Amino acid sequence: MTEESSTLQSPQTPNVTTGPVGKTLFILALPVLGEQFLNSFVGLFDTWLAGRISAVATSAVGVAAYVGWLASMIMMLIGTGTTALVSRHKGSGQIDEANRDTNQSMTLAAILGVAVFCLLFALAPWIAGYLKMSGEAYAITVEYLRIDAGGHMFMSLTLVGCAALRGVGDMRTPMFVFAVINTVNIIVSCTLVFGFDLGVTGIVGGTVTARILGALIIVGVLMKGRSGLVLLRRELGVAWKRAWRILRIGIPAAADGAIMWSGHFAFLAIVSRLAQGAHGQACFAAHVVAIRVEALTYLPAVAWGTATATMIGQSLGAADPQRARRTGHAAVLQCGMLSIVITLLFFFGADWIYRNMSLDPLVRETGVPPFRILALLQGSLIVSIIYIWGLRGAGDTRYPLLITLLGIILRLSVGYYFGIVRGGGLMGAWFGMFADMIWRMIAATWRYCRGRWLNTRV
Repeated sequence: MTEESSTLQSPQTPNVTTGPVGKTLFILALPVLGEQFLNSFVGLFDTWLAGRISAVATSAVGVAAYVGWLASMIMMLIGTGTTALVSRHKGSGQIDEANRDTNQSMTLAAILGVAVFCLLFALAPWIAGYLKMSGEAYAITVEYLRIDAGGHMFMSLTLVGCAALRGVGDMRTPMFVFAVINTVNIIVSCTLVFGFDLGVTGIVGGTVTARILGALIIVGVLMKGRSGLVLLRRELGVAWKRAWRILRIGIPAAADGAIMWSGHFAFLAIVSRLAQGAHGQACFAAHVVAIRVEALTYLPAVAWGTATATMIGQSLGAADPQRARRTGHAAVLQCGMLSIVITLLFFFGADWIYRNMSLDPLVRETGVPPFRILALLQGSLIVSIIYIWGLRGAGDTRYPLLITLLGIILRLSVGYYFGIVRGGGLMGAWFGMFADMIWRMIAATWRYCRGRWLNTRV
């Protein structure tokens, strides 16, 4: 280990490779849960703020959420490989190698961030047009997407830096970073919207400001050194062999993400064509509200999934495959208990949720019935997310890609048939979403339980 990195002490975290599986997993997951809540609250707050303005504003923010999801999926190209490699090196005691991978990943993140900005800025008019937006809705959406693209350029550094820290078991620093992002977003957005009457531009202005600050913080933390990881100028040049190793693991995960996003975006296009006029706008806004609120399910799922990926990677690095296998099952059991609470909250609170997320009564009327059905499938969503994160933590990124591809085909075909061909409206379209969720749960569980991923080489 270098002298600079050897003096760095890890924050208080459990022994990932030897501590009790259930307790260690729980302690690792809690800070990530806080981080996920804070990260999700940025989008949830933006949607709530847009709901105070108009249904058009809600739609614009919803489209931006999908585009932001695309950006994060692209960044998985680096983040997934970073976590897998850093956790393996940490588990085998090779902190020097973990640090070199971290430095290389941050360089790749900077390059990818610029590329994502250019891509999203150029595609903004096409995206709005593809979703059949026109007039004020078109203009607002394009402006929002282009400003928001600047924030994603910085968010790439934050996401990859946090991925590296999680790989060594530091879950608290990412939580702190997203706490700052969330707080700044609320303060700046409210000031711009209510204080300066900037409308939708004020919402995105606050979001971008918060993302820039988050990137500056994570870079500052890594320059100072944290958990044995430190940015070193001599390690920041592109080392093609190391870069390819990171990307080789991440490419299937990024392709997985790209396919998933493309499918969900195509599904969004189906939703945008369910009806004309005010009813069509209500369907679209109701879908946006549901997706934003459903992010509450992703919070514990991704938290336990992230902790699972870290523990599996370090356990395999420490040559303990049985501990790795037990980790995923323990995560599903722990997080599955939370799914019961979420299901009850969504089912019985559907009307209250829509009344608070939108002032438009037609949006509430359209969204509440299908949302109650969606509530019943939250457990399947949690199971699929955790097992897939576990597979990725082991470096097994190709099978999840296949699961996603088949699931998206199912979502689009069933959703189009029942939503448009059969005229089932939002409920009919969501039949495709329900089918996709059930398939992913079954396929991910089967793959994980078979255990072939235990022999994955990274």
